Amino acid sequence: MKVPGNGPETGVRRPDGAAETGFESVCMLESRHVLQTYKRAPVVFARGEGVYLVDEAGNAYLDLISGVGVASLGHANPALAAALADQARTLVHTSNLYYHGLQGLVASRLASLSGLPRAFFCNSGTEAMEGCLKFARRFWHTAGDTARTGLVALEHAFHGRTMGSLSVTWDEHYRAPFAPLLPDVAWVSPDDPEGLAAAVSGRTAAIVIEAIQGEGGVRPLSPAFADAVRGAQRRTGALLVADEVQCGLGRTGRAFGYQRLGLEPDLVAVGKALGAGVPVGAALLSERMAAAVSAGDHGSTYGGNLLACRAALVFLDALTAGGLQEHVQAVGAQFAAGLRELAGRHAVVREVRGAGLMWGLDLQVDAAPFVQAALRRGVLINRTSNTVIRLLPPLVITAAEVDLALSQLDAILAEGVRERAA
Repeated sequence: MKVPGNGPETGVRRPDGAAETGFESVCMLESRHVLQTYKRAPVVFARGEGVYLVDEAGNAYLDLISGVGVASLGHANPALAAALADQARTLVHTSNLYYHGLQGLVASRLASLSGLPRAFFCNSGTEAMEGCLKFARRFWHTAGDTARTGLVALEHAFHGRTMGSLSVTWDEHYRAPFAPLLPDVAWVSPDDPEGLAAAVSGRTAAIVIEAIQGEGGVRPLSPAFADAVRGAQRRTGALLVADEVQCGLGRTGRAFGYQRLGLEPDLVAVGKALGAGVPVGAALLSERMAAAVSAGDHGSTYGGNLLACRAALVFLDALTAGGLQEHVQAVGAQFAAGLRELAGRHAVVREVRGAGLMWGLDLQVDAAPFVQAALRRGVLINRTSNTVIRLLPPLVITAAEVDLALSQLDAILAEGVRERAA
């Protein structure tokens, strides 16, 4: 796809100020100086607009992954750009040694949406999860039950890559190179409510869940499992930590994914969508959790600075007053119907899972060739849990763009099957 009127873009610049353009030069510079922890797709993006990203040659790509759920308002959103420019001209950072006028505004908005009255600001989802785990430990320490340190987490879960959040991330290939991690983590299948009941005891500090598991294959928790969580909480007093980093903040058509299940968490981690591209995360706490935390128990140098909070306010304005939740419900239903129709036409699709604008197409085969076929067609998707095509488009995607996405996915599924057969 080509964006009309857009020519080649300027590439990176060498230290001497001369321009370096082209995929090869970018790769060469990164290979020399950037830690090689990512397997990047062979494309260099220069700018974006709405649901499109544009490479340095002017080719446009329909973005159905939105930076793994981060670009919630699309790319180059005018309201976000104006707010960030204004804030950058005014004041960006003061540290948490002092007050500023925006943290309380963001915290109060999050409290209204979640029912949890306190927020701790950080820079990312994994930091938010790390904070939630620390606060859960702190709660029981304050209560005088220092032996209550156990955690119950779910198979297929992904909660981040810091040492605490990694400890409750299920896939062994993430955890094994960094062992030993936090001890006393029990794993339960999200399809086994009885197993959860058996795993949670008087030594369990917290149950850790995602209402829809993202990295684990876009797997929604069932109402029966949610009932088991509530029962375990009532029986043992175990805390509930809800990881809403990917499935929260409007992604499912509700402010939070746990609300679809009727759950009442004690701690909630948010990130990704909150800054619409600007790094910001938060741990949300109930009042009884907050009462157990003392000054100095946790901190963040950058967390909740003025620039990040200004971005969060733009997003929260769109989510509430801007009608974004209702929009996601409408286009999400359109997406769901279209994806199920595709599954009926393509035998390679084993299952369609998700809600709102968070979907996974679980294939009968490895999804990697389909991701590559999509890139060649100018469509950005990604593969997770080996066989799942994950779709996380910007929350502002229009009905017409959903139709285009479905048409492209139809062709991608057919092309991927043909390539496998060749």
